[in-house]
Formats: sequence, structure tokens, C-alpha cells
Amino acid sequence: MVSQKASSAASLPLLFDIEDFKGNFSFDALFGNLVNELLTEFKDDDSDSVDGVGGQDVLPNGNLRGLQGSSPPMFPAVDELLAVFKDSCKELVDLRRQIDARLQNLKKEVAIQDAKHRKTLTELEKGVDGLFDSFARLDSRISSVGQTAAKIGDHLQSADSQRETANQTIELIKYLMEFNSSPGDLMELSPLFSDDSRVAEAASIAQKLRAFAEEDVGKQGMSSAVGAATPSRGLEVAAANLQDYCNELENRLLARFDTASQRRELSIMAECAKILSQFNRGTSAMQHYVASRPMFIDVEVMNADIKLVLGDQGLQAGSSNISRGLSTLYKEITETVRKEVATILAVFPSPNDVMSILVQRVLEQRVTAILDRLLVKPSLVNLPPVEQGGLLLYLRIFAVSYEKTQELAKELQSVGCGDLDVEGLTESLFLGHKDDYPEHEQASLRQLYQSKMEELRAEAQQQSESTGTISRSRTALNPSTQQQISVTIVTEFVRWNEEAISRCTLFSSQPATLATNVRLVFTCLLDQISQYLTEGLERARESLNEAAALRDRFVIGTSVSRRVAAAAASAAEAAAAAGESSIRSFMIAVQRCASSVAILQQYFSNTISRLLLPVDGAHAASCEEMGTAVSSVEGAAHKGLLQCIDTVMAEVERLLSSEQKTTDYRSPDDGNPPDHRPTNACVRVVAYLSRVLEVAFTALEGLNKQSFLTELGNRLHKGLLNHWQKFTFNPSGGLRLKRDITEYGEFVRSFNAPSIDEKFELLGIMANVFIVAPESLASLFEGTPSIRKDALRFIQLRDDYKTAKIASRLNSILSES
Repeated sequence: MVSQKASSAASLPLLFDIEDFKGNFSFDALFGNLVNELLTEFKDDDSDSVDGVGGQDVLPNGNLRGLQGSSPPMFPAVDELLAVFKDSCKELVDLRRQIDARLQNLKKEVAIQDAKHRKTLTELEKGVDGLFDSFARLDSRISSVGQTAAKIGDHLQSADSQRETANQTIELIKYLMEFNSSPGDLMELSPLFSDDSRVAEAASIAQKLRAFAEEDVGKQGMSSAVGAATPSRGLEVAAANLQDYCNELENRLLARFDTASQRRELSIMAECAKILSQFNRGTSAMQHYVASRPMFIDVEVMNADIKLVLGDQGLQAGSSNISRGLSTLYKEITETVRKEVATILAVFPSPNDVMSILVQRVLEQRVTAILDRLLVKPSLVNLPPVEQGGLLLYLRIFAVSYEKTQELAKELQSVGCGDLDVEGLTESLFLGHKDDYPEHEQASLRQLYQSKMEELRAEAQQQSESTGTISRSRTALNPSTQQQISVTIVTEFVRWNEEAISRCTLFSSQPATLATNVRLVFTCLLDQISQYLTEGLERARESLNEAAALRDRFVIGTSVSRRVAAAAASAAEAAAAAGESSIRSFMIAVQRCASSVAILQQYFSNTISRLLLPVDGAHAASCEEMGTAVSSVEGAAHKGLLQCIDTVMAEVERLLSSEQKTTDYRSPDDGNPPDHRPTNACVRVVAYLSRVLEVAFTALEGLNKQSFLTELGNRLHKGLLNHWQKFTFNPSGGLRLKRDITEYGEFVRSFNAPSIDEKFELLGIMANVFIVAPESLASLFEGTPSIRKDALRFIQLRDDYKTAKIASRLNSILSES
């Protein structure tokens, strides 16, 4: 929009227009429109002049400086541009003033329009408020009209209902008058009461009329009771006739129901059941349907049940076979009930009530019938023989029957039984047996124990008879012919008890009852094991007593012939063998007792303890009872172990007496070197002890082993001291004695008893009183003062006691100390 060149700004046309600043305004475009024409002309001139000039310098103001003289300016349009720029500024200022003036005018117009708009809004708000008030009044009016209409509708509905009720009442009064006409006359009734197609309507009306008539009769009776002078004639006839009609109608419907049931016409059955539900809530129909089921009326079904469970052997079939039979029978019963569910759901309006009656009838009739054959409670006075199963057979059948019947109850409950308490009803079937269960369980355990003991005695007697008639001495020589304690038998006792505990858990739902029954049953086990082990130990002690009797029988004096002495020695050897065999037998019995007690304690810990803990005091009481039972066994074992020690020491004394020579400890001075070997008596005694105690080391454990070996070590120490006091010793004999003491000490070291080891070590030191010279005795006593008491007693056994005047030396030693 730039015009052609002009000499002055006044002659130039307008450079700008307001429209140029509207829309997408661009300053670059505006500026280009002002100067493009001038710049284009300048570019053309400049390009020509630059091409023709060489080696010229360009000055900072844009002029070129030549090498020779000066030339005219290269940008002659500068003045025109300056003029354009000045004109542009003036026009821009004018445009700004125009725009400011227009803006002022617009502000005034906007203020005027805003005032008008506010006035209009105020008027509109007043109009809207008026409309709202009008709408509120209209809504209130509409609501009032609606309420009035609703009241009118209620009145109309009430009037219609009253009209309908009045019509029904008129009809009922007419029907009631028909029933109240004459007693027993049902022939003149309306066709409604004889029309089979309207039975439901007739039943409903008859029930209403009967309820009204019976209520009226009841009021008449009350009036008569308070002394009314002239009671009016009531509806007694109507009540009686209605009762007869309802009974006749109910029987007619039941007959139709039976016919439809035989034909499996479920729709007719459902129709009859629905109508019959108006009579005593349909109880007669439900009971009639349940009672007509084949499983309740067919004798063959009941016989088949008994045949299935008991078979041909009856109760002797065993609990396992009976369990399988009950499972099969109860499965059939469940399937039968499940099939009935479909019919009951399709026919009866209250199927839960029918299922309740059906399940109750199943339990009370069909299940009870088979239980009566299975559970014949035995007498506790005359117990059934063990050969026929005894009490255990009854208890096992009882447990199986109870468990399977409980499973049947759960299955029936899952099928559906209405509001019937199936669990309670099932429990009631066994109450007579559960009340006496603890007594029967205890009696059964006692019967089993007695039977087992008789069996064991019979086996022992048979074994004895098979070997022929033997003397008591032969019996003593062979204790194995006697009845031995068996861990297998004790395990069988525990198995009986474990089975009984499982029944206690099955029959006892309450923790207190369970704990009481478990404690009673466990007490039976304690009595059985205690009695069995104690009697077994007593039998083993009898062998020790017989061996002792044999030993005492062949004790002879000194003045006998050589032949008699040889016979006595042979008999003594036999008695010693019997004693050794009896010791071995008793040790094995003690070992088996320990194993049996361990089994008992393990059983208590794993099975019994957790069942007693819920009841305060039950666990502690059972622990005390178990401790008492174990103590009685330990007492018998302790007595037997002491007898074993007596037997061992008796044989040790016999060996020492027969094998020890006087020359063993007083060898002659023949010039031969001293014998450093242990004496023959010592060798025999150690060999005997090693042999006879071998079984003790393996059979005894813990404190039993420790106390036994300690007591034996003390007795051996005492016996050796008494034995050596019978001899006199010279120095070489003292050396041999010390060798014997070393041999004994090495043997008793296997006892692992420090007190015994110490005693034999002191014996070795004490033997020095026979070896040292008389003048060295003082230093011996000073070095080991603990041996002084025994040493003073044994020093008198020195062969030089008198010749060396050791007595006076001892007195001086004692006086100095």
C-alpha cells in the first residue's frame, strides 16, 4: 500500500488504514509494504554499481570509497524512506486518536446498555418470583385434590370391600343355616358341597363355617357356666354337621389322593394336598402319605434289611461284616428318601414338613428295627462267653451301629428334613446303651485280661505236660519252662485300651464326659499292666528262691567222706548253674518290664494326655495313678534284684571258699621267683561275674543299673574283706593279694561307680601292709591315713605279726598320732 515517490509528505496518499490492523496482523508484512518498492529499485542499482567497481572500500555509512576521488552516494532513496517513515508515524498517531475516540463512544454505549440490561433483569426476577408463588399455590391445590381423591378412593374401596364381605357373609349365613337345620342331615345342602369340581371352595367355606360355629358354641358354654337363665339356641347342630362334613370331605380327598398316588398322577395329588392343607394344616395328608410308603408297611423290606446286615450268621458275623451291611442298608435308605423328595416337592405345599415326618419315621421305625436286632445289651452279672465274642463283640457292634447311624443322619439332613432335629433324634436311639457304656467297657477289658491270663496259663501247662513230669529242681534248672513276661502281651493290652479309648471318643461329645470315661478306661490298663508285670516278676523271683533252696540243701559240714563231698560239690555246681540261669531269666524280665513301662508312658503321652487336659485335675490324677502302678512294678523288681545280688554273692563265696588255697598268700621260701599271676579263685570269681553280669549290663538301664551295680560292688567289697581275714600273708603273698585286688578293681571299673572304684583302690593300698617291712609301717600310715581302720585289722594277718613284734610298733605309731 505504499504509493509512488513524492517530493513532500503532503503530496503522499494515505499509507495506513484501520482495516490493515484487523485479522492476523503482521508487522513484517506491514513494513514490507512500505519499503519494498524503494528497496527493489535500490537493489537493482546497487548490483550494477558493485559489478563495475573493483577494489573499492565500503564505508561505514554504506558509501564506497574509491581509490581515486569521490563518487555520488550509492543509496539515494534514504530521503524518501525517511519521509515515508515520518508520514507513517503521523498516520499511526492519527489512527490511535480515532480508535481512542471510538473506544470512548463504545464505553458510553456499553454503560447505557448495561443499565438497561440490569433494569430488565430486575423486572424478570420479579416476574419469576411471581411464577414460583403461582406454581406453589397450584402444587398445594393439586396435592389437596389428590388427597381428596385418595380418600374418595379409599372410601369407595372400603365400601366395595364391605359390600363384598356382606355378600360373602350372606352366603355364609345361608350355608350355615343349611348345616344348622337338623342333626346329621347332610342331604339338603347346596350343590356346592357335593360338586367334586368345587371341592376346594367347599373345603374353604366349610372350614370358615366350622370355626364360626365352634366359636359360637364356646361362647354359649361360657354363658351357661356363669349362670345365664335362658340360654338361646346356638349352633351346636351346625358345628356337629360341619365336623361330620369336614371328616367326610377329608376322607374323600384322602381316597382320591391314594388313587392318584397309585397312578403317579402328581397334579391330582398336588391338588388334593393343597385342599387337605386346610384341614389341620394338612397333617393328615402328610402322615397318610408317609405311612403308605412301602418301606414302612412291607414286611419283606424289614426282613431284607435284617438279612442284609446280619446275613446267615447273625451277630457272630462280626463287626466288620455288620459295618459293611449297615453301610449298604443306609445307602439304600438314603437313596429311597432322595427319590421321595422329588414327589414331595411336586405334591405338597409344605414339603419341609413332609420331609420332617418322613425322616422321623425312617429313624424311629426302620432304623430302630435293625438296631433292636443288633444291640442286645448283655448282663454284667452273667457275661457272654469270650468264645462267642464276649462283651467286646457287643461294644464293637455298638460303635459300628452308632457311627454308621450318625453318618446316615448327616446324609438325611443333607437331603432335607425340615425342622427336625436329626442329631437329637439319632442320639435318643442310643441313650439306653450310652448310659451304661462305661461299665460295659471296663467289664470288657477285665474279661479280655482274664481270658488272656487263662490262655497263657493253659499254654504254660501244656508246655509243661509236653515235657513230661519234672521235679521242682528241674524246673529251677530251666526257668524258661515258666511263663515269661512278654512285651507283645503288654502291647496287646495297650491295643485293647486304645480301641476302648476310640469308642469313648465316639460316644462322648462333651469334654468332661470324655475325660471321665477315658480316665476309667486308662485305669483299667494301669491295673492290667501293673498286675501282669508284678506277677511276672514274682514268678521270676520264684526261680531265684528255688535256686537258693537248692543251694542251701547241699551245704555240708567238714567231717564227711570224700565221696559225699564230691557229690555235694557236684550238686552245688548244679545249684550254681540254676542260680545263674535264674538271674539271667530275672534280668530279662526286668528288661521287658522297662520296655513295657516305656510303652505305657508313650501311650499316655500320645493318646491319653490330650484327652484329659480340658478337665481340671484329671491329668494330674491319672499321672499319680500311673506313678503308683509303676512303683508297684519297681518294688517287685527291686526285691528281685536284691535276690540276684544274694545269689551272685553266694556263688562268689562258694568259689572263694572252694578255690582259694592257704598257700596262695603264704608261699614257701623255696627260692623260686614269686608268682605274679592272680590266684585261681580270683580268676574263677571274675570269670563268673563277667558271665553272669553280661545280661545285667544289657537288661538294666538308668538308675536301675546304677543302683544294682553299686550295691553289688559294695557287697563284693565286703565279701572279699571277710574272705581274706581267713588267711595269713607273707610279703610274696601280699604281692599276690595285690594282684588279685588289681584284677577285681579292673572288673568293677566296668560298673561306672566312682565310689566302688575308690574302695578297691584303697584295698590295693591296704595290701601294702603285708609287703612293707615292719619299720616302714609308720610311713605307710602317714601317707594314706584313710586306710588306718582296715589296715589295723588286717595287719594282724601278717605271718610275722608276733615275731616282728608289730603290735608294739602299732601302739607306738598310734600313740604318736
